[in-house]
Amino acid sequence: MDATLQLLSLSAPGWGGALLAGLLTSLQVAVGGYLLGLIIGVGGAAGKLWGGPILRDLLEVYTTVVRGVPELVLILILYYAGTDAVNQVTMLLGLPPVDISGLAAGIFVIGVVQGAYATEVLRGAILAVPPGQLEAARAYGMSPLLSLRRVTLPAMLPYALPGLSNLWLITTKDTALLAVVGFAELTLVTRQAAGTTKAYLTFFLAAGALYLLVTLVSSLLIGILEKRSRRGMVRPGGTS
Repeated sequence: MDATLQLLSLSAPGWGGALLAGLLTSLQVAVGGYLLGLIIGVGGAAGKLWGGPILRDLLEVYTTVVRGVPELVLILILYYAGTDAVNQVTMLLGLPPVDISGLAAGIFVIGVVQGAYATEVLRGAILAVPPGQLEAARAYGMSPLLSLRRVTLPAMLPYALPGLSNLWLITTKDTALLAVVGFAELTLVTRQAAGTTKAYLTFFLAAGALYLLVTLVSSLLIGILEKRSRRGMVRPGGTS
């Protein structure tokens, strides 16, 4: 027990501080990627519902490909091909190569992947909004943009939250896939610690406990958000 505590201590020669730093990096990527995915999802859902036929077809290809290809393969493609494409463009423009940070690349990769799923979650939530509310907005003379901001988005939130909450939990675990490209998040730091000390069980159990802690805290906050978003809604039992 003393040896285990020493390995997990925050100061050297323990690896506890490194694990917490890796967790912080994982959370940075998760939050950034999730927010980018939400932005892509809002645009994608709007494009699928109200865009032209070409835009709808392009978005259908995007969501189908991302959801159909394993996420590890997508991460490898986007991480390497994406950064190479940026540098190819800068070379064509006569600019020096861009040194893209691992954090920015990780956020971009996770955001593109989660954006496809968010698109479908938000599209389904918008379709679940009672048509009468949208008709009332038009009757009041609201423009489509104002109706979207003041009626559609607030009304679809209770329908979207369960799916978006699940996507957040998936995002926190998808950051572990970035270890295959050498990004120093929690999983890679855990592998380094376990490989150095040969205490594989200790460090992978510690990493699992940290991921579980993030999930439990997230579930608690998600429950609060869902409860607040459903205030005033009629429940199946007939109460609000």
